[in-house]
Amino acid sequence: MTLLLKLVLAPALVVASTLAGRRWGARLTGVLVGLPVVAGPILLITTLDHGTAFGAAAASSALLGLTSLALFAVVFGWCSRRTGWPGALAASWAACLVADVALARLTLPAGIAFVVALATFWGASRVMPPDAPGPPESTVPSPWWDLPARAATTAALVLAVTTASGALGPAMTGVLAPFPIASSVVAAFALAQRGSAETVRLLRGLLAGLTGFAVFCLLVALLVERLGVVVAFSVALAASLAVQALVPLAGRLAAPAAVTTRRPGRGSW
Repeated sequence: MTLLLKLVLAPALVVASTLAGRRWGARLTGVLVGLPVVAGPILLITTLDHGTAFGAAAASSALLGLTSLALFAVVFGWCSRRTGWPGALAASWAACLVADVALARLTLPAGIAFVVALATFWGASRVMPPDAPGPPESTVPSPWWDLPARAATTAALVLAVTTASGALGPAMTGVLAPFPIASSVVAAFALAQRGSAETVRLLRGLLAGLTGFAVFCLLVALLVERLGVVVAFSVALAASLAVQALVPLAGRLAAPAAVTTRRPGRGSW
């Protein structure tokens, strides 16, 4: 059962996010990848393998790991302006791994870690590269191997992290659970196929969607020992989806206000 989750669930979610993004835009891809499409299965698998106490501790540490995911978005976004996807991926992974090793040494209550994560998302969104005056999102068809390659890459990375979880312990497993597996796959493919402008749009969507991810980790950390695996993960997933559904709506509601602020010289309303 756990092997099936490793090989099927996370890759299927990455493919679904990619298809939705192709239909509705790169920013939505980022928002959807901001769901716990990989960390959720990793936390579930490690909880099933090692028990609810392990799962609660890992979920709490995953909240700190989300700060590294925000760092990944910033570094990859800036590097996408100057390098190809291998250079951007190498730099952002290096930054993320250094941050993860440092964060794994911290032990914070889940509530405090949640607040730290939210503050990091806010800060990261402020230092992302500005939107470049580039072409609109590309509609060029992707090659036939694109989706299979994304799925295979995701499965390999999930398998590596979950296989090492027993030796890593709950703190390091939790910090690595949000490691940018799905984000790396979609960002690297976007940069290689669509260019920097669309990649930055995708990463901005990722940052906007990380709040739902944090809600998921917080609820798993607080509930899994009290309510059991099925109830805790179901409640956490439902809450994460509800928060994530509000992100595109909030963006649409904010758009008219942003337009009106760029009308100098007009009379007051």
